[in-house]
Amino acid sequence: MSETGLNYLLAALNAGSMRAAADKLNVAASSISRQIAQLEQVYGMPLIEKARRGVQLTEAGRIVIDHYRDELANREALSARLEELRSVRSGRVVIAAGEGFLGDSFMELIQRFNDGNPDIRVEIQIGSSVDVTHMIVDDEAHLGLVFNTAPDPKVRVRASIAQPLMAIMRPDHPLASLSSVSIAELAQHQLCLAPRNFRLAQILAAAEQQAGHFLEPSIMTNSIYVMREAVRSGTAISILPRVTVWSELQRGEFISIPVANSAMETTTLSLILRAGRQLEGAPVRMLTQLEAQMRQWGKTATQG
Repeated sequence: MSETGLNYLLAALNAGSMRAAADKLNVAASSISRQIAQLEQVYGMPLIEKARRGVQLTEAGRIVIDHYRDELANREALSARLEELRSVRSGRVVIAAGEGFLGDSFMELIQRFNDGNPDIRVEIQIGSSVDVTHMIVDDEAHLGLVFNTAPDPKVRVRASIAQPLMAIMRPDHPLASLSSVSIAELAQHQLCLAPRNFRLAQILAAAEQQAGHFLEPSIMTNSIYVMREAVRSGTAISILPRVTVWSELQRGEFISIPVANSAMETTTLSLILRAGRQLEGAPVRMLTQLEAQMRQWGKTATQG
């Protein structure tokens, strides 16, 4: 089917004659006649009444023009829908993340997004790094935030920043003046740590093995919130990536001190998508904001 021929046939019908259509389209009348003749060859029947003055459609011509008008209307509707996606007036975005991301800085990002996009619904699903990866692979979430993601051909890492594990404490803690702390020094103080099935605890266990010292926490919890509050109250030190307490560090409520052990430097934070998934509309807008936030987190990754 010739797009040009259909366009010329519709123009001739609307203008009333091939000559008038040619003047409007700024082409030769013979070009319009030739294109319509080619259409008639394709369809195998006449589309216009040859004996009449002006342009009068045959029954076949009316069917073809009705179909073409419907096609043009559908294209217009498609363009409108795509433009709505581009302008992101409405929609839904699902983020999967570990609890460690749900600090003030993350919630401030969500608030800014909501303020700028009041008709977009944001859903946040919480789980372990393994859970988050499964939600991304199964298309249960558009975007995922994970620590130390394992290589997976089904997952695309959109952005990644270093997030070494740090000793997190209040500025008035006895260790706060040190430029770095050892595992042995940490063992002399009250600690609030994650259970051994947490990826962060497994990294810490490797550091303990390397140092030949083993930590006995006074508080063990699977809640990052509890770890933060233990530090806030002065009850204990915790071992966490800076991103989990980013806002508290920015406000000067906490400080972070590097742990003098190479095993603690391997932690990364990654923003992941399903490999091959093309995001549109609301998820793209959120993706842009998360990438910007990760750059902010990355700038202070090694600052105390």
